[in-house]
Amino acid sequence: MTTPDDPGRNRLAAVELDESIGSGLSADADHERRIAIYDLIEDNSFTVIGHQSGPYRLSLSAADNRIIFDIWSEREERVSMIGLSLSPFRRIVKDYFMMCESYYKAIRAATPSQIETIDMARRGLHNEGSDLLKERLNGKIDIDSATSRRLFTLLCVLHWRG
Repeated sequence: MTTPDDPGRNRLAAVELDESIGSGLSADADHERRIAIYDLIEDNSFTVIGHQSGPYRLSLSAADNRIIFDIWSEREERVSMIGLSLSPFRRIVKDYFMMCESYYKAIRAATPSQIETIDMARRGLHNEGSDLLKERLNGKIDIDSATSRRLFTLLCVLHWRG
């Protein structure tokens, strides 16, 4: 028997992105999207504040300069719909994309020390973005750092397409 405190309930069981996401992505961006979704489903901590009805199914989309978190229970009942402005993420996402582009170019031609330097900067921006996401979701959704990092990757894909 599971209880509302059961960690198995405080998680995402499924993650979907808007159907229009995927076409037009670079091979690298599509690869990052697929890995983030797989890793997110495998290991996450996700609780909608005030609702103990997990595990949850999350549908992410972008509309009107917002990222939409459409959250459903395993009984197919809507738990919450949260819209966050993408504006606070613009600078971080732009810088993160530039760093990713540099990183993908570097892994094809640069020295290991050059790749490591670029990767450290890329990870630093990713951490900054995931911290901002966690802060913006505070009081709405409780997530751990690893979950926030994976969700930030998906936010980047949606921001790029949105």
